[in-house]
Amino acid sequence: MLAFIQNIGIPELVLILFIVLLLFGAKRLPEIARSIGKSFSEFKKGLKQIKDDVGDTTKSS
Repeated sequence: MLAFIQNIGIPELVLILFIVLLLFGAKRLPEIARSIGKSFSEFKKGLKQIKDDVGDTTKSS
């Protein structure tokens, strides 16, 4: 599904970053990156909790 990401090179990344900079501005980028990082860490924490719950239920069965 995300196989096209393997074909992205440095020039494409620079272009994407430039477009994002134009859309959001330099002042909002750190704020957006911070919120994405927090969301990602919460997602990982939720996955770990689900894995722990599944492991506990299989051990008690």
